[in-house]
Amino acid sequence: MDAEEFSLPRSRSANERLHALVPGGAHTYAKGDDQYPDGLAPVISHGRGAHVWDVDGNRYVEYGSGLRSVSLGHAHPRVLEAVRRELDRGSNFVRPSVVEVEAAEHFLATVPTAEMVKFAKNGSDVTTAAVRLARAVTGRRLVAVCGDQPFFSVDDWFIGTTPMSAGIPAATTELTVAFPYGDLAATEELLTRYRGEVACLVLEPAGHTEPPPGYLAGLRELADRHGCVLVFDEMITGFRWSEAGAQGLYGVVPDLSTFGKALGNGFAVSALAGRRDLMERGGLRGVGDRVFLLSTTHGAETHSLAAAMAVQTTYVEEGVTARLHALGERLAAGVREAAAATGVGDHVVVRGRASNLVYATLDERRQPSQPYRTLFLRQLLAGGVLAPSFVVSSALDEADIDHTVDVVAGACAVYRKALDAGDPTPWLGGRPVKPVFRRLA
Repeated sequence: MDAEEFSLPRSRSANERLHALVPGGAHTYAKGDDQYPDGLAPVISHGRGAHVWDVDGNRYVEYGSGLRSVSLGHAHPRVLEAVRRELDRGSNFVRPSVVEVEAAEHFLATVPTAEMVKFAKNGSDVTTAAVRLARAVTGRRLVAVCGDQPFFSVDDWFIGTTPMSAGIPAATTELTVAFPYGDLAATEELLTRYRGEVACLVLEPAGHTEPPPGYLAGLRELADRHGCVLVFDEMITGFRWSEAGAQGLYGVVPDLSTFGKALGNGFAVSALAGRRDLMERGGLRGVGDRVFLLSTTHGAETHSLAAAMAVQTTYVEEGVTARLHALGERLAAGVREAAAATGVGDHVVVRGRASNLVYATLDERRQPSQPYRTLFLRQLLAGGVLAPSFVVSSALDEADIDHTVDVVAGACAVYRKALDAGDPTPWLGGRPVKPVFRRLA
């Protein structure tokens, strides 16, 4: 369908209802309609496998499913079977369910670099618990986060460092400092400047580029030498890099690590894992002052833990990580070829590990451009591709990838016209998309 003719009247209406009742019109800022072209933010009816349908009846090949959480595809049969087995047995009790010990054993067998695990519902909770634990065991106040990475938690210690810091005291924000990814010298300079004050180093162990040779091992050595707790945020790298996360792939063991997203394939479950001597500070067998580590009413919901076990089993038995890489490599090659063929190879740029692809939309000066991203997204949506990123799920097949590449080729042809005109405005259909983190609405 031509992008100029593409419209979503029922989605528009549903979005208006959402904004009247839900601040931001969504429960996650990254799902907001400001992230999509004006009037073209689909409201989803249902999904199956690699496809979703909106309330207007349009079907899309979907990427970045559930903000990278649904890596096996929607309504995956093995996961649903495991969930259904628990639904009739009750979901939450006044004492631990046997499912909790089974899930813990399963997780620690899959991520053998960890010695203990505690489950929760979302990534922010477990990452903040890691920070609290690090402060408790070191007696230090400062948290050092990787400043090149976009998100770690909704809690004040991190959000205070973003443009959306309203409501967070400056005294809290001042307790978080930043270090650059891949630069050991700069990190050591930071630790030396704040000698004896930094409780932990928090980072995603890998991102859109591979870790420089020796970087993670060097960071491990720095943390040991300066008495810091090394925390790996494996929300994205968990499963997409290997079943045991980036720590399993690269062979560098953090003190604490946090998992979520793909762990439940859409069901709500996250995990804090790590060294026994640290984790026990939040238990009943530790020594010293107790740490209020994690205590969540729904953290051990039985069917979500069953989903997590099914996800881990599926990844191991079916070689899912390798499939994600193969699909991503096919997609990246196709998109790059289509962009080059239409003369926009320097403007539509695919980046990242094959299992975790994103794309950049660059303007005439090869600078990141929200208007050009808007143009690109409009063309993709009209072609039946819902792609805020190019993060694949294992439910995609080669026909889905080939269709996506065909749609991208058409989008790149329009992109070339806009570049030649020196102005993408005629192809935007309204206001451009906006960055998630901004001070004003």
